[in-house]
Amino acid sequence: MATAGERLKVRSADGAAIIDLPSEVDATTETVLRDAYVGAAAATRTIAFNFGGVEYINSTGIAVIVGILARARADGHVVRAFGLSDHYREIFQITRLSDFMAIFPSESSALGPR
Repeated sequence: MATAGERLKVRSADGAAIIDLPSEVDATTETVLRDAYVGAAAATRTIAFNFGGVEYINSTGIAVIVGILARARADGHVVRAFGLSDHYREIFQITRLSDFMAIFPSESSALGPR
């Protein structure tokens, strides 16, 4: 079984840091996700979360995302998301997470003009 760190990847494209999230965003990914954000934020002002492979997010995962969004806002970073399933897109709209990060259908649209 892969660890959360092995499943989470950080890469760069078009001047942004892209964090490819693992299939599950929960307590087991909390530390590596926060560390990935810190590393990405040190490298660039624009950070995009790739939810394309995410199958499950629990309340702890949502709380981690909220914490990262609060920190990004305080730090003056731009956060974008792409690849959300219809289910999670709706949850992000209901919980108003989409008010704090722009949601795009694809990586290319998320990395488009800033």
